[in-house]
Amino acid sequence: MSRIRIPAAWMRGGTSKGLFFLAADLPAEPAARDALLVRAIGSPDPYGKQIDGVGGATSSTSKVVIVSPSQRSDCDVDYLFGQVPVGGSAIDWSGNCGNLTAAVGPFAIERGLLACPRDGIAVVRIWQANIGKHIIAHVPMHDGAVREDGDFLLDGVAFASAPIRLEFLSPGGGALFPAGGPITRLAPDGQPPVEATLINAAIPLVLVEAAALGADCAASQAQLNRDAALLARCEALRVAGAVAMGLAGSSTEAAARGHTPKIALLAPPQSYVAADGRHVEARAQDLTVRVLSMGVVHHAIPGTAAIGLAAAASIPGTLAARQLRGSVTRLLRIGHPSGRVEVGVSTRCEGGDWRLDKAEMQRSARLLMDGVVCVPGVRA
Repeated sequence: MSRIRIPAAWMRGGTSKGLFFLAADLPAEPAARDALLVRAIGSPDPYGKQIDGVGGATSSTSKVVIVSPSQRSDCDVDYLFGQVPVGGSAIDWSGNCGNLTAAVGPFAIERGLLACPRDGIAVVRIWQANIGKHIIAHVPMHDGAVREDGDFLLDGVAFASAPIRLEFLSPGGGALFPAGGPITRLAPDGQPPVEATLINAAIPLVLVEAAALGADCAASQAQLNRDAALLARCEALRVAGAVAMGLAGSSTEAAARGHTPKIALLAPPQSYVAADGRHVEARAQDLTVRVLSMGVVHHAIPGTAAIGLAAAASIPGTLAARQLRGSVTRLLRIGHPSGRVEVGVSTRCEGGDWRLDKAEMQRSARLLMDGVVCVPGVRA
């Protein structure tokens, strides 16, 4: 059995980890490329562990990123994100990962794809190829290299790092409510109707009040993931939402694209114990949420979901706005299983349609390992 050696880097971005490649180091043909990437991560794994690959057997650690010099005059690099299912073999290229976006700029700098200042801030203009959007990353530099050390603590990450500011430009594209308004009633498979907010801002989201499903947003990730009936109902609503948003033509097609849309359970601010044992006070939040990713509750919050929630919360009539217990300052404070995240958005109403002009958040990133990833080849 021959062995294929591919230059790659294992990077943390936000609260996710992924395997990063230069496009030039991968097969140009999509099917061959995807087969290689899936095998490198260690999927499909019927044991659910990805032992024979570098993936971490969770939705947050089973991801691939492809970066290349941009073909656009207004960007420095192009970035393609793939969600690799632990038990499946088809990579989902339907959306972005807001957390790993933070690592794109540092990886591009590490690979010499753009000129940067020796010290200060490198401004990296990114084209997000999955959704066709501009993102600007502000990456700190020191002595000609990406500065990783700092005192910025991101809830869900154990160690402090230097902050990376991300600007998502017009992440919602057109109208934010593809189903036609801020409230849609979903009734999958004859279940009782449930109110939902279907919003497409950075990533398609199905927002549902936790109380409507008998769920507790103060519960831990582990507690919620033990409730098989709740997870099944959430998946049915997610699938119904995908069809209602026009993302899929049938329930079967919607079920196959597990990465998008995501579903979020919403509640008014409430106190709870975070994953690291800290007490998160209700008064320190504007909204308490639990987001599902690839069928299970996320250990923190996907960055793109945080943007969508902030956008929804800024618009009257949505389920997110309904949870607020007071005015929100410039940043929406979202409580999640690992703590909090703050997101700023700029929305406006144009001709009766709401649009998202810009979103901002702070993440961090670090190069964990750099070299080659080894993948079994074909038998000679």
